[in-house]
Amino acid sequence: MKKLFAGFIMMIAATCAMAQDKVPNVLRYYMKDKTIYEVKIADLDRLQKVGSLGWNNIFNNGEPNRAILFSDVDSIIFVYDSTIPDIVIPTDENVNKNTNPRAQLLEYPHLSEDNMNILSIHSTEDYGITYSLEWDCNKRAQRWTCYQLHSGNDMKNVSRTDAWAADPNIPAQYQSTQADYKGSGFSRGHLCPSGDRLCSIEQNKQTFYYSNMQPQYMNHNNGLWARMEDKVRAWSNDSFRDTLFIVKAATINEDQLLGYTESGLPIPKYFYMAILCKKDNQFKALAFWTEHTNEKITKPNLADYAISVKELEERTGIDFFCNLPDDIEQEVEKAVNVSDWGL
Repeated sequence: MKKLFAGFIMMIAATCAMAQDKVPNVLRYYMKDKTIYEVKIADLDRLQKVGSLGWNNIFNNGEPNRAILFSDVDSIIFVYDSTIPDIVIPTDENVNKNTNPRAQLLEYPHLSEDNMNILSIHSTEDYGITYSLEWDCNKRAQRWTCYQLHSGNDMKNVSRTDAWAADPNIPAQYQSTQADYKGSGFSRGHLCPSGDRLCSIEQNKQTFYYSNMQPQYMNHNNGLWARMEDKVRAWSNDSFRDTLFIVKAATINEDQLLGYTESGLPIPKYFYMAILCKKDNQFKALAFWTEHTNEKITKPNLADYAISVKELEERTGIDFFCNLPDDIEQEVEKAVNVSDWGL
């Protein structure tokens, strides 16, 4: 699509140049909600670097996000000599950002330096990244799953597929499988839930890779964890967010395990979430931390489980939202106001 889009720009530019010896240098987007966006054509390949400044819903990896364009854009025109300023890319160093270019979106935690870890990214052509995860090959378990929720990927077009399968990105000798769960007493607990990925059958199937699971007591999975997932889903509306950047995981460090299944999968002692919300270029964040027990909790007060992202980092040793500019990261991670989240 990028080549087609670039070709379209060149075609229009050439036409205008022949007509008036001037080449349009700006794309102006008229949205159906009456807002207007402008971006310089020369800056298209830089937009991925400034997703935190507000363009991540319109552009994806330097090209238009088709789901957004088709659903939210009323028209696009080319403009010559617009007065809009150049995109400002922060120059100060982000000392803890991921250096891997495949892991520089805002939802990514800092990657482990262990060479036995695999970054597995799943996506579809129509809806972009479904979710990403970091897989610990030694433990046959994931460190975390991360993904986004926004108006371009929160549609409910299909039903749950139950298409359980191995992750094709992980070598067979390091995978977890159905056999690891059969007779274990634990459910296959989704991290990126099926209910957050109902845009297409292909997208939903990807949530059923075993790499997106952790052994979880059914009472926890269908109780407290499900209520937390429901709350995150409720936040995914246009009045609350432009984008939610979500990390979900369970502890796999030796001192944070309940033990191992008979087949050797680690059984987490804790499950947790980290959520970053962007609305009108403003950010806020919070985390949920829950002990993994077999107690059925159906009507929890979720404020009791809310902690700051900073505290979550201290408990897990994982650096969340490391790709945010340092000043923003430090501000949003240090505290949480539960009233800001309706808790």
